[in-house]
Amino acid sequence: MEISTLELAQQLIARHSVSPEDAGCLDLVMAQLKPLGFDCEIIASNGTTNLWARRGRAAPLVCFAGHTDVVPTGPVENWGIDPFTPTIRDGVLYGRGASDMKTSIAAFVVAIRGFVEANPDHPGSLAVMFTSDEEGPATDGTVRVVEALARRGEKLDYCIVGEPTSVKQFGDTIKNGRRGSLTGILTVEGVQGHVAYPQMARNPIHEVAPAIAELAAAEWDRGNEYFPPTTWQISNFNAGTGANNVIPGTARVQFNFRFSTASTVESLQTRVHGILDKHDLRYDLEWRLDGRPFLTPKGDLVAAVAQAIREVTGVDTELSTTGGTSDGRFIADICPQVVEFGPTNATIHKVNECLPVAEVEPLRRVYQRTLELLLR
Repeated sequence: MEISTLELAQQLIARHSVSPEDAGCLDLVMAQLKPLGFDCEIIASNGTTNLWARRGRAAPLVCFAGHTDVVPTGPVENWGIDPFTPTIRDGVLYGRGASDMKTSIAAFVVAIRGFVEANPDHPGSLAVMFTSDEEGPATDGTVRVVEALARRGEKLDYCIVGEPTSVKQFGDTIKNGRRGSLTGILTVEGVQGHVAYPQMARNPIHEVAPAIAELAAAEWDRGNEYFPPTTWQISNFNAGTGANNVIPGTARVQFNFRFSTASTVESLQTRVHGILDKHDLRYDLEWRLDGRPFLTPKGDLVAAVAQAIREVTGVDTELSTTGGTSDGRFIADICPQVVEFGPTNATIHKVNECLPVAEVEPLRRVYQRTLELLLR
């Protein structure tokens, strides 16, 4: 008997797949895909389980991407249900991963099955790329699959990531890009001393303060049609011994850029160093790139997903690049068109995470209709 989208979503939610554990979710997925003619390949890395499954070798290649891992539940006693016992109450599906993003995984699989059964000799190829390391450090998940595919010259034409993008109502938002994330860890050197004898010390907090003011006031870019302007924010500031009579010897400032395609990593780094050098600071600056921005302008994929949403829901969707990073930043390296679309996101990462059951089948229908529009 064929499993429904809701049934598969419930089976996935029941798996304790807290990142980076997959807890058997991919076994459930493969059991559905193999009878449809998919070649399934597990790409494991440092305890992370990744699945690359493909049907067909012809172009274009349409891929569904997502993650089976979920964030920790926090204190279970704060939940109204067992987080890993999928529960339906008053037309709402409760459970960790209900909206982020096990229902999307289920909808992908059932949409593929419906499409293949209706179009067994369809043009092009189908693929899925699922990981158990998206909610964690994301160092052994999708990025490793992308690297493996790149080494053998395997590229995607279209990719839909099942992140929960809908905001006020199902279907209202497609993410066609995300900002990049660049972190700086700045250490400013001073000279420790007694606060009563400041002439014998050098206070790194006082020295870095004017530079911080300039960095905070800087206009890094003006954004573009799809992105808001780049932002710079301090996330941590540490200095001092804890005593009230000691001038600290060092100050450490951690900051982060959320940057658009209007800037580059190199341009941001150059400007920061220029400001710090102008203030004659004695400093060390360590950089960490958490993700580059990606952008899919209006084209075949955006049009297909938007049309599918409109046909299924009657909603005219909007494009957005807001929010944090996603695995789309890795996939964009081997795929020219990447978008994210999924259910409503009001309860993601929260206690009592849930999703209206009324969204489940429409989600599957949007994914299946998108395949029909791209592979016809």
